[in-house]
Amino acid sequence: MAHSVELQPPASARRTGNWRRMVPGPAYAAIGALIVLVIVNALFTPNFASTSNLWNILLQVSTVVLAAVGMTLVIATGGIDLSVGSVMAIAGAVAAVMLDRGTFVALLAAAAAATLVGVLNGTLIATMRVQPIVVTLATLIAGRGLAQVISHDGELVTISSEAFAVLGRGHIGPVPVPVFVALLAVGAAVLLLRSTPFGRYVLAVGGNPAAARLAGVPVRRTLISVYAASGFLAGIAGLIVASRLGASDAAKIGQNMELDAIAAVVVGGTALSGGRATILGTVVGALIMQVIATSFNMLLVPYAWSLALKAAIILVAVYLQRPKRA
Repeated sequence: MAHSVELQPPASARRTGNWRRMVPGPAYAAIGALIVLVIVNALFTPNFASTSNLWNILLQVSTVVLAAVGMTLVIATGGIDLSVGSVMAIAGAVAAVMLDRGTFVALLAAAAAATLVGVLNGTLIATMRVQPIVVTLATLIAGRGLAQVISHDGELVTISSEAFAVLGRGHIGPVPVPVFVALLAVGAAVLLLRSTPFGRYVLAVGGNPAAARLAGVPVRRTLISVYAASGFLAGIAGLIVASRLGASDAAKIGQNMELDAIAAVVVGGTALSGGRATILGTVVGALIMQVIATSFNMLLVPYAWSLALKAAIILVAVYLQRPKRA
C-alpha cells in the first residue's frame, strides 16, 4: 500500500512565507516609499535625522497609529468608521470631568464610553443592516455634540492631574509612553489577525460575508467586535491627546482623525473592499504621512502643499489596489 508523503518547504522558504503573510504585496511599495522619504529628508532637510526629531515623529504619529489599527480591522471586514475623531473627543471629555474621582476611574470610564460607541456602531451595522458609512457618519456628528455636552457645553476643561499627564507626556526609558502604547496595540493586532480564529473571521467577513455565514463564522459578533475595538483604540488616542494638551477641548480633539486613519490604512495596503489587512502596512502608511507633514513643516512649505501631496499618494494607493480585469 502506497504511502503519501507531504513535502515540506525548506525552513528559509517557510520563514519567507511567514514574513509575506505579515506584510502582503501592496505594503512593499509603501515600505519602499517610506525608506526613500527618510533618506531624501535626511540628506536635504536640516536636522531631520536628529534623534529628537525622529522621536518627535514617532510621538506625533502614535495617536494616528492607534486609530488606524482599529480602522484596519473595520476596513478588513468591508466597513468604515468615520466616528473615530468624535470618539476621541468623547473619551477626553469623560476623563476630564471624572478626574475628581481618581485617575484610574477616569481612564476606565473614558475607555468604556469610547468602546460603548463602537459597540453601538457595530450593533446597528450588524443587526439592522445599515451601511457602515451612514451609521458612523451619524455617530461622527452626534458624538462631537455629545462630547461638548459632557464638557459643560463645549468649555475647555483643564486637566491638572500629574498621574494623567504621564499617559501623554511620560517616558519609559527613552521611549515616550504614547509610542509604547501604540507599539502594544500594533503587536496585539498583529497577533490577533495572524494567530487567532477571530483574525480569520475578520478576513472571512470582509471577503464574502454570505459565504462566511454559511461556513459558521459568527458574522454579527465579529462586526460588533471590530467596531468595539476601533472605538476603544480611538478612545485611548483621545486620552493621550488630552493628556498631552493638559485639557479636554471637545471641539478640537480628534478633528479629521478619521481621514488620517483611513489614509494610513489605504496607503499601507489594506484593501478598502475588505478581505485583506496588514497592520504593519498601516503603521508604515501612518509614518509616510507623518514624515511628509514633518518635513514640509521643517522646510517651511505651506501646509496646504502637504495636504495636496497626501491626497495624491492616497489616489495612487487606491489606483494600485483596483481590481484587475480578466
